[in-house]
Amino acid sequence: MKNCFVLIPGPWTGAWVWEPVTCGLRALGHHVRPVTLSGLASPEADVSGVGLATHVDDVLMLLEAEDLRNVTLVGHSYSGIVAGQVADRAPGRVARTVFVEGFLPHDGTSMLQVFPERQRADELRLIAENRGRWPVPDVAAVADGQDLSIEQARWLVERSVGHPGRTLSEPAVLARPLTQQRASYIVCELEHFDGRVSDDVAAMRAEPNWTFHTLKTGHWPMVSAPDQLVTLLTDIVSQQN
Repeated sequence: MKNCFVLIPGPWTGAWVWEPVTCGLRALGHHVRPVTLSGLASPEADVSGVGLATHVDDVLMLLEAEDLRNVTLVGHSYSGIVAGQVADRAPGRVARTVFVEGFLPHDGTSMLQVFPERQRADELRLIAENRGRWPVPDVAAVADGQDLSIEQARWLVERSVGHPGRTLSEPAVLARPLTQQRASYIVCELEHFDGRVSDDVAAMRAEPNWTFHTLKTGHWPMVSAPDQLVTLLTDIVSQQN
């Protein structure tokens, strides 16, 4: 059965980061639409006007412009916050949401609010010092314990651009409880100590609309384990159809 996947990249990256997964899903006959969010196509773009709502609107406008329906919306890392809001706003187009090591949106809460206070202050300082962009980590930090070779980590870092900082500090807006969404969460084992995930993610295990899945890799499975991710995404959709 042909399915429609919209792939939203995590911080610093664009549609390009999904290329192996995009190719794998298309080879199976699925319609796949990877997205590059505003401010992430070029390091020279002015991001002063790019906020969290901008990224939500990017995806909503794509769904409407291409009249996409019965969509499996996949959000990685930061973009879990984007995907969850899009699903909330467009329930007639989004059939399910898949959070790949994703932050979850909570009404009135920003991504940075889940960081410890000192770390949050450090990140805000870095954004201010980098013309409103959250700077890309170095190769060592990206590779450390994440099942990536140095070459893969270097490829990620060299193509990445500073992330629009306002998107991290602006609160999510949800009209309905997140528990009502039909969703799946993919836990990447190497990202967690003793398998522990954040409390808000763990709480979703009890929700009948949510399923949980595991990949034995790090934070960037579309790079470190693309074939396994393709298999898991197709399994999730086939089990929920």
